[in-house]
Amino acid sequence: MVESKCYDTNIVQYKAEGNAAFAAKDFNKAVELFTKAIEASETPNHVLYSNRSGSYASLRDYDSAAKDAEECIKINPSWAKGYTRKGAAYHGLGDLVTARDAYEEALKLDPANAQAKSGLASVDAAIQQEAAGDGQTPDLGMGSLFKDPATFAKLANHPKTSEYMKDPAFVAKLEGLQNNPMAALTGASSDPRLMEAMAVILGIEMPAGAGPGSGPAPSSSEPKPAESAKPKEPEPEPEPVDTDKQKADEEKSLGNAAYKKRQFDEAITHYNNAWDIFKDITYLNNRAAAEFEKGDYDEAIKTCLYAIEQGRELRSDYKLFAKAYSRIGTTYLKKDDLPSAIEYFNKSLTEHRTPDVLNKLRSTEKELKKREAESYIDPEKAEEAREEGNKLFKEGDWPGAVKAYTEAIKRAPKDPRGYANRAAALLKLIAYPEVIKDCDIAISLDPNFFKAYTRKATAYYVMKDYRNCMDTLEVARSIDTEFKHTREIEELYTKASTARFAALPGETAEQTAERLSQDPEIDEIRRDPVMNTILQQAQNDPAALRDHLQNPEIRRKINLLAAAGIIRTR
Repeated sequence: MVESKCYDTNIVQYKAEGNAAFAAKDFNKAVELFTKAIEASETPNHVLYSNRSGSYASLRDYDSAAKDAEECIKINPSWAKGYTRKGAAYHGLGDLVTARDAYEEALKLDPANAQAKSGLASVDAAIQQEAAGDGQTPDLGMGSLFKDPATFAKLANHPKTSEYMKDPAFVAKLEGLQNNPMAALTGASSDPRLMEAMAVILGIEMPAGAGPGSGPAPSSSEPKPAESAKPKEPEPEPEPVDTDKQKADEEKSLGNAAYKKRQFDEAITHYNNAWDIFKDITYLNNRAAAEFEKGDYDEAIKTCLYAIEQGRELRSDYKLFAKAYSRIGTTYLKKDDLPSAIEYFNKSLTEHRTPDVLNKLRSTEKELKKREAESYIDPEKAEEAREEGNKLFKEGDWPGAVKAYTEAIKRAPKDPRGYANRAAALLKLIAYPEVIKDCDIAISLDPNFFKAYTRKATAYYVMKDYRNCMDTLEVARSIDTEFKHTREIEELYTKASTARFAALPGETAEQTAERLSQDPEIDEIRRDPVMNTILQQAQNDPAALRDHLQNPEIRRKINLLAAAGIIRTR
């Protein structure tokens, strides 16, 4: 017993020192101390993992922070702070989807949690920033130059740049400008081909001699060749490179008009014509939308996959890929293939995050989880698992019993016995918050389930939360209408009330009485005019008090006053 107390003392000491190190911003020391506390703990402690996760996050070691946050949640899934730790860690890792889900879970458990609200707002801002394509450096409007799907086709078809596009090194340089368009301004000085490419994209006519390979302008004093006196024949006008695009867009407009009229076959024809004229996967995405509305789901999926395949070759905008993947996900959702829908919603988010797809993903995952849980329900197997849990409990295998009872709960989630039995095993494992949570679920399923109340009260007692212990036992009294458990209730109630109202070390009886009279709950009862009337009446007629004790609330207040030594009932 002495060894156990020393063991607990070490944990408390390490935790306190870890908190102090964290406050002093010595995060490496905090990690070291919280690790010692974790190693010294006989049973997993969610608070210690939470503290170490926060220390790792402060060191920007977000991988370790995420692992500890996950462990914290595994130990105590009903503790909101574990999810805020997870949200902070995954935000640091750049996984905004997981971070947002974690903060939302924290707010489900604790709607007033300021840290979760702040974290969620920060993640949403980051998601919106990504969605808007915001960067750290302004690109002066040049960002779209090298991301337009038609840009590379335009350069390949233009007589001034077509030869450059045959050079893999030059094409690679252009692709690099997709991520850093401002580099085009500085790169033009070292590679004049970039300047000419920008001029073609912008539709600017460059002066003669400004292109690549041009030498210095001849001096005015140098004799000019005789040919210069001859009138220069006009160069042929280059074919407009956007003519096909304009024709394709006209077909797209016709397709959109037919789509709005729900004339989907006609719309598909126009979108096909647009694609045949000019290769822009927007037309394929539109065709897939029409096929979806037509109810031809398999064809819509094929079209989207084809659009993605072609888009990779055309170096199309990643947002178009995201739209195609999202439409595939929506189509699988319509086909009631939830796993495939989740797969493609995730692929869409990998290309480009949008709130709409995030919501679809979360909703689909929630529905899939619900269906899986429902399909797992089997009362017979639940009873087998419960019996296995009882056997392990009697053998003293508490972790094994918890596992078996958990299986019983999954197989029969509406049966309160599974939760109450697991609460009994968790009591042995000193997991008191989880005991209370399981008992509350059992009580919600069956308000007259007596064992759930006594196990809940016991958890409160060992946690030294005597007030909640006594309140729980009062409810247990009210359902024990046949007085089968009176002795059990009274014994625990007496222990809780004695501990709650016991004299402090070195305190005199008068000082104890004075302190207890100032207890907020006791003071409220003494100020209650109804209770004063009842107590005065009881002094003259003790039998009247027995009648009043039939009322559960009055009985609770009388018991409290008696436990505090304010009145005597015997």
